Amino acid sequence: MGWAIALHGGARDIARTVTPERREIAEVGLRHCLQIGVAALKESRTAMDVAEIVVRELENNPSFNAGRGSVLTEEGTIEMEASIMEGSTKRCGAVSGLSTVVNPISLARLVMEKTPHIYLAFDGAEKFAREQSVDTTDTKYFITKESVAQLQQVREAQTLQVDFSTSTESNSHPETVGCAVVDSLGNCVAATSTGGRVNKMVGRIGDTPIIGAGNYANYLCAVSATGMGEHIIQATVARDVAALMEYKGFSVKEAANYVIGNMEKGTCGLVAVSYNGEVAMPFNTSGMFRACATEDGYSEVGILA
Repeated sequence: MGWAIALHGGARDIARTVTPERREIAEVGLRHCLQIGVAALKESRTAMDVAEIVVRELENNPSFNAGRGSVLTEEGTIEMEASIMEGSTKRCGAVSGLSTVVNPISLARLVMEKTPHIYLAFDGAEKFAREQSVDTTDTKYFITKESVAQLQQVREAQTLQVDFSTSTESNSHPETVGCAVVDSLGNCVAATSTGGRVNKMVGRIGDTPIIGAGNYANYLCAVSATGMGEHIIQATVARDVAALMEYKGFSVKEAANYVIGNMEKGTCGLVAVSYNGEVAMPFNTSGMFRACATEDGYSEVGILA
């Protein structure tokens, strides 16, 4: 048994024509966040702390579709969501409809720790954020040149698009972010955060804050999913991985591969860790922005299949 960490910046049919510059930016971001997570684990920080720290870093990076780099709704507004779950206790917290909170994942943790509830959304979540004195800012902070350009292109095409998924340079950004961690005591935690889908209807909620869909942890594993939210919700992706381990005796790799293998091609990916330090990072898209490390020295950072 040993610690392990896996993180992602989204799975999608990432074009192989992504410019070297864009790919380097994503890889640098992934490596940076992985290093932060590994350092925290080596300092014996809890899995909960590590998952939050890593996702906060991903949220602060405008290259990813969460926090600072969140995509825009059909009205050009921001609606962020996140969730976090502790496997040993089944405690969890989730938020949706955020427009001013700098780090949604931290607010999700506060929902878990400071309220009798699991899920807060929109005005109620924003009110709770103010009461807890979490970092907030003007909505303009989240609206980047890239997100505005992406929304405009999607509007012109009259389509609903999952994040930055086309092959043009301006659109070659990763998607939802997430982290699965097991600490040296075998405690598993999953954390996931996103800005959602480009040009989504106002009020749309995806898989990220839905416990058991885009995010889940129990005493056996932690799972963070990414991809097409509606598909992930319908398939209860994250919970299915844990269920196969719990009821069928699958390893985390067997369970994760089985679940992703049964999803419609081009819709999903996930990162997962087990209580005994194993890692799985399967996807059925052309790529997934991903990174992992284990206590025995293994490390991996990848983008394309």
